[in-house]
Amino acid sequence: MDNGLEERERLLGFEEQERNDLKQRIWKEMKLTWRIAFPSILSRIASFGQILVTQSFLGHVGEIELASFALVQSIFLRFVNGILLGMSSATETLCGQAFGAGHYHMMGIYLQRSWLVDCVTATIMLPVFIFGTPIMNLLGQQKDIAETGGVISLWLIPFVYNFVFSLTIQMFLQAQLKNMIIGWLSTASFLLHVLMSWIFVSELDLGIAGAMGSLNISAWLNIIGLFVYIFCGWCPDTWKGFTNAAFTDILPVIKLSISSGVMICLELWYNSILVLLAGYMKNATVAISAFSICLNVSAFQLMIFLGFLGASCVRVSNELGRGNAKATKFSIKVILTISACLGVICWILCLIFGRQISYLFTTSEEIAEEVSKLSVLLSFSLLLNSVQPVLSGVAVGAGMQSTVAFVNLGSYYFVGVPTGVLLAYVANLGVTGLWIGLLGGIVIQTIILSFIIWRTDWDDQVNKASQRLNKWLLKPSEKSDRSSLNM
Repeated sequence: MDNGLEERERLLGFEEQERNDLKQRIWKEMKLTWRIAFPSILSRIASFGQILVTQSFLGHVGEIELASFALVQSIFLRFVNGILLGMSSATETLCGQAFGAGHYHMMGIYLQRSWLVDCVTATIMLPVFIFGTPIMNLLGQQKDIAETGGVISLWLIPFVYNFVFSLTIQMFLQAQLKNMIIGWLSTASFLLHVLMSWIFVSELDLGIAGAMGSLNISAWLNIIGLFVYIFCGWCPDTWKGFTNAAFTDILPVIKLSISSGVMICLELWYNSILVLLAGYMKNATVAISAFSICLNVSAFQLMIFLGFLGASCVRVSNELGRGNAKATKFSIKVILTISACLGVICWILCLIFGRQISYLFTTSEEIAEEVSKLSVLLSFSLLLNSVQPVLSGVAVGAGMQSTVAFVNLGSYYFVGVPTGVLLAYVANLGVTGLWIGLLGGIVIQTIILSFIIWRTDWDDQVNKASQRLNKWLLKPSEKSDRSSLNM
């Protein structure tokens, strides 16, 4: 009997120790998650906040300027940003796995390769902005919106090139847990943009030129700060200077970048297509403005959860690089739980303050009423935004971008867009029908991604990561031989 009691006490003690160990593991993973996610959240909110501030100031210039910027930003800028963001996510996969495997010298090479690929891609995309007015006329938009949009699109050209460096550098620093500098610089850039916008638009009455000039200046000052941080010795292990090695083995990077680009583009263009469809409604100015306001609120909240996308990508890629499948699965569970809890909070806040949101962007009661009708659907979009980015981040960290691309294609373009069109134009639900279609596509995508990640063999993913890294690995001495310039 005494032996039975001793055995029971031993088992209870073992269970207690396991619970304590689990608590410590969860706490450690939470700290790692927030260490990666918080600076990324600051950066993404500040960067997207610059777009919202610009739209807000233009909205107080006039309704045509608001609708034109909404159209250009939602279609042209989102179109190109989607391509560059997707192409840049190859940097996230490669740098994260290289850091986990201890191949630090390769991270700077991957960064330079991504600069080359993204810079060429951005240049190819320039005609979209140069011929903004003809394109919008071709798409059947109102003449005054198309003409004003053409002026705004030309101002966005310098802003597009800032994406080439900001997106890739963020992923480079994030992979090595040095992204706090990104958060601080982005926040400073945002505050500067608010100040300059107020001076240029409200005080000097420069209109479109003032708002767009402020956007470009603040964005490029942020890039200059990041260059100083990398080039002046704060990344001694991962930045060894410019090298000819950046031009070698670039084709596999292009292939991974293209699959990443398709994955992200199909997602971002989905929203853009729905904004474009809103432009064909009877009261196009109100429809575009209301839909765009809700879309921007959703996108602004999404910036928070894109921080968790970055965290999930870094944690998954780091652990796969280290060869630890068990830790990979544990990280996914912890990050999903944190993100989902925050999503519930956003869902509740949107249900409470749905109508008041519109007054941040416009004084029009007609637009505010249309936004109010969408507030319940918007709240559920905010809830889904807390889960879907984490699942995408897991896929990026594992290098499964091509799989997600097919999921996005089916969910958004075979389900979401047709549903939105039918409800908006056949069932006469207007922008509400478009948003129901948008929400339906996201629901389908979230369910499929959840199933894919649940069924993934993470031991197999460890092997694939090891093969990828070894295939592209250059020895430090080999890299030095190919160097052309050190900084």
